[in-house]
Amino acid sequence: MEIALPKDLAQDVGLAKRRQGELCRQKRIFDARNRIIGGDPEVWDVQVHDRKIKEATEKARHETFAAEMRQNDKIMCILENRERRDRKNLCRAINDFQQTFQKPETRREFDLSDPLVLKKDLPARHSDNDVRNSMSGMQKFMGEDLNFHQRKRFQQEQNREWSLQQQREWKNARADHKLAEALHTQTRLQLDHTARHLQTLEGSTRKAVCAAVKEFNRNQALESAARRVREKKQEQEDNLVEISSLLRGDLLSENPQQAASSFGPHRVVPDRWKGMSQEQLEQTRLVQKQQVQEKLRLQEEERQRDMDWDRQRIQKARAMLLFERRQRRQLHELRRALDSSNRSLAQEQHLRKNHMKEVYTNDPTGDYFSQFNTRSR
Repeated sequence: MEIALPKDLAQDVGLAKRRQGELCRQKRIFDARNRIIGGDPEVWDVQVHDRKIKEATEKARHETFAAEMRQNDKIMCILENRERRDRKNLCRAINDFQQTFQKPETRREFDLSDPLVLKKDLPARHSDNDVRNSMSGMQKFMGEDLNFHQRKRFQQEQNREWSLQQQREWKNARADHKLAEALHTQTRLQLDHTARHLQTLEGSTRKAVCAAVKEFNRNQALESAARRVREKKQEQEDNLVEISSLLRGDLLSENPQQAASSFGPHRVVPDRWKGMSQEQLEQTRLVQKQQVQEKLRLQEEERQRDMDWDRQRIQKARAMLLFERRQRRQLHELRRALDSSNRSLAQEQHLRKNHMKEVYTNDPTGDYFSQFNTRSR
């Protein structure tokens, strides 16, 4: 058994440190991503942890959704089973109802297809009150009933009672008619007396009203005649005043100052204006001639300007056409040069590929590549 000295222990510790450092160095060097772009393992660990948490959350959410879907499927199955059971119960109830209350013998047309119709058939006539004695059956005619004598005696008694009742009713009606006539006569006499009294009062009242109306109309006629006289006199005075005012006013005298407006010298009052003076007319014609000459000058300038624009547009279009032709010609020449360069490059590449096939005849194996990157130094 060898004794471990402190010196040996120190050497073992140093050797272990160097081996650990070598392993860490190899990990850093042989890791292509860490060697090229660098990285922060702690941040990566945090990102991996966050990603795992996110994946776990997503997984839990999906599991929750799956559990809800399973629960909904179970509920749908239960509802479908319940609906199927209710439909089955409804069909059974319908069948029971049909078998209980809608039997074939209860149908309206069952007598047409009843196999026992001859056994169930009854005689043509049981009695006079038989419900089968219809009008079209011709099983009973007038006077051929079975209780003819009883019916005849009952009809005689009934006719006698009716006759006595009609006599009583006629007597009562006659007494009521006499009483009504007496009341009507008395009421008519009272109404005639009242009408004569009202007619007398109406005559006296009409006379008084006529007298009052006649007096009122006489007073109104006198007042109307006096008012017409006053109005006619006032109208004559107003007409004289108006005539004198018109004769002395500016309207008939045609004073040009009457058309002057208070808003400025360039405005007039339309209902007082008698037209422009000769100087104003000449000034207006002169201004119109100047406006016509100015308009002709502006039209000539616009025509010249349009001609200049047309000439410039034609020149620009011609220059653009020449430029496009020159550009197409340059593009054609450039494409031709590019095609020639591509052909020469293709030939060179083809020659180089053939040369590489002749020079490199042996292909490297996996042993050749495995001898590299075995150590960090």
